[in-house]
Amino acid sequence: MIASEAAAGTPNLDAILKIPVSVQIVLGGTTMPLSNLMKLGRGAVVPLDHKVGEAVDIVVNGRIIARGEMVVIAEDSTRLGVSLTEVVGQDMPARRD
Repeated sequence: MIASEAAAGTPNLDAILKIPVSVQIVLGGTTMPLSNLMKLGRGAVVPLDHKVGEAVDIVVNGRIIARGEMVVIAEDSTRLGVSLTEVVGQDMPARRD
């Protein structure tokens, strides 16, 4: 097999790297009875299982890939971002609380 034939059989890595993936930053979760959920209205506060300052999960396509801390974007103080603090092993599924 000549080199050009071998190259034709390999996937185009550039095209693969352009495939969009779903990225979510998980601040926390909670469990509550449906009756409580139905009572929620404007201004209601739902307590989460994360405390202020705890790491948040960065989830890609349902898998935790990293953890980080919430930060205010310096260039636009009305926006939030995440500063990565830890890269997690590849086999960790997202929490389902």
